[in-house]
Amino acid sequence: MSDLDAKINEYFAGFVVRKDLVKAVKGNAIVPTYVLEYLLGQYCATDDEASIQTGIATVREILHKHYVHRSEAGLIQSTVREKGRHKVIDQVSVSLNDKTDSYEAAFENLSIKKVAVDSGTVKANPRLLVTPVWCIADVQYEFTDDKRTSPWILESIKPIQISRVDFDAYLAARAAFSTEDWIDLLMQSIGFAPEAFGRRSKLLQLMRLIPYVERNYNLIELGPKGTGKSHIYSEFSPHGQLISGGEVTVPKLFVNNSSGRIGLVGYWDVVAFDEFAGREKSANKALVDIMKNYMANKTFSRGVGSMSAEASFVFVGNTDHNVPFMLKNSDLFEALPKQFHDSAFIDRLHAYLPGWEVDVIRGDMFTVGYGFIVDYLAEILRHLRADDFSNRFEAHFRLGPQISTRDRDAIYKTMSGLMKLLFPAGGENSDEVEEILGLAVESRKRVKDQLARIDSTYPDVDFHFAGSDGRKRPVTTVEEEEFPQFYRLKPALESREQAPLPTPASATAMCDDSPSPQPAPRVAPAPVVDRIAAREGHHVFPENRKGVSFEKLFVPYLSGASEITITDPYIRLFYQVRNVMELVEIVLRHKAPEDQVKIHLVTCPDEGNVGRQREYLDAIVTACTGTGIDFTWAFDGTGTLHARHIVTDTGWKISLDRGLDIFQQYSMNDAFSLANRMQEQRAVKQFEVTYLRTSNVRP
Repeated sequence: MSDLDAKINEYFAGFVVRKDLVKAVKGNAIVPTYVLEYLLGQYCATDDEASIQTGIATVREILHKHYVHRSEAGLIQSTVREKGRHKVIDQVSVSLNDKTDSYEAAFENLSIKKVAVDSGTVKANPRLLVTPVWCIADVQYEFTDDKRTSPWILESIKPIQISRVDFDAYLAARAAFSTEDWIDLLMQSIGFAPEAFGRRSKLLQLMRLIPYVERNYNLIELGPKGTGKSHIYSEFSPHGQLISGGEVTVPKLFVNNSSGRIGLVGYWDVVAFDEFAGREKSANKALVDIMKNYMANKTFSRGVGSMSAEASFVFVGNTDHNVPFMLKNSDLFEALPKQFHDSAFIDRLHAYLPGWEVDVIRGDMFTVGYGFIVDYLAEILRHLRADDFSNRFEAHFRLGPQISTRDRDAIYKTMSGLMKLLFPAGGENSDEVEEILGLAVESRKRVKDQLARIDSTYPDVDFHFAGSDGRKRPVTTVEEEEFPQFYRLKPALESREQAPLPTPASATAMCDDSPSPQPAPRVAPAPVVDRIAAREGHHVFPENRKGVSFEKLFVPYLSGASEITITDPYIRLFYQVRNVMELVEIVLRHKAPEDQVKIHLVTCPDEGNVGRQREYLDAIVTACTGTGIDFTWAFDGTGTLHARHIVTDTGWKISLDRGLDIFQQYSMNDAFSLANRMQEQRAVKQFEVTYLRTSNVRP
């Protein structure tokens, strides 16, 4: 057990579970994670291995006896009939039969309908009237000769969700964790291994939780397939509902005016629209108009009156093209259906989560550590929905004066959500606030910058904030820094402006040989510099940026050198030694065949694994034999080595705050992974590099 896991069990005993147990008990049961963790929380919320194994056996037995597989519906129906009563785990919905003036339940997997339900049960669980809910239910069978009476009776029902949480105890325990440990605990709670993610990537994952903790929050995430965009909304909480974008209707979502029944927004904290993207998809105009009004004003019409609701909206979908293609040819909302590719709709989105920065889910990303039972965390987040933390950051920073009221509201809501997740009891410092405020501003800036591409009435905005020191903190997006040659283009607007005026038919007839009017020539954007020019300077690279490589960073400075010294105390693990090997490959690729280059590495021993470390480094020595590269290495003898830099005999010193360890985790064993074969396809960690001229210049 890691130190963090031990601490989690110390302060949240009984409310945490080992996350790999879900897979151990799920088998072929098609149920959300929160259902399984609810059961695991009853029997496995401990760090005692014997108790865990006993609990796993118990949960498996419960699922075996009571979970209803569709293929076994007939067998379970027979069991209920023979026993007279049987407990089942199934999705249950209720409807009113106006002909008999009675409520009737339907069991999704058990395939029975018209199950008698008393009105008290319905009043206690009104959500059953809107959509199927996972429940533990006691079903009775009493046959009568009256064909109008169903033999099925719902004796008792319990929606699967924790009954009560001690919020004050949660806040008190939060104080025992550093911000970094708390973020890692939340990451483990949603099933991910923190060590597989950088700091920014962790925060992007946690942004998906904001709709659960913030009322009327509108979030969109578009990106490649396989990044887990919808998982958090289908598996995480009993208070969220994931629906297909094509299944949305006004009665289902808002209100059925004929019956007066309220739709999903009246009963769920989060309504997420899956597979929302798709240019070929169509949407009802009335639905779009009602959605826009609700997203802006939190209300919708009900006949001649209006109603309010608190449900947050999440829109998730896949993009058809990569980011540079979209920036060059259209915009980052290009995948939306035509009716939603509308400036009024887009302007109501509080944040755009960049799905292209989220890695495709791999097996090594899942945790085997402890995290909150998701049902417990879901109740905590629901409790926090009533609070407003939007102004807390103003103790440290102020938003720029050019930011509009709607933009401010969006930033405030994102900040409120992030503060609730990370600092529910306060205690944040200025640096921590600056980090998440930058993310909140960026998430709204991404929306506004694309609006300026779509609609000429939206001006460019200077998004920044300032601290008590008066220093301005400008905010940019990662794609803005990575593709500056495309980011400020407005192809849709420019194509409309440059379209030639139609030539009248009569004029064409009189001037058959006249040239047709041509659009004004478009000025090509400045090309991106492939490599950093060989001059002194300091560069900061944000986390998750791609397109970075050793070749672009180092070749202009290493070119012509015959002696290169690499100093890095942390060349110990396989991937760290591989980074050195890749730098050696770059030097070999760019030197003349007849040149001889000496590369010397100074590092520190890996105590306990020094034998393996020597083996890795000696392998590079062997690989360089006969190539014109003379690679040597040595351990630092002072015991005080901390600096990370590269020095050449041509007078350059390259200081690296992270050394060569600039890339996030990728699949090193996958021969068909582009990230494995091309550094430019890897996302980077945040790092800084400084280039300095020294006096050590070779004659």
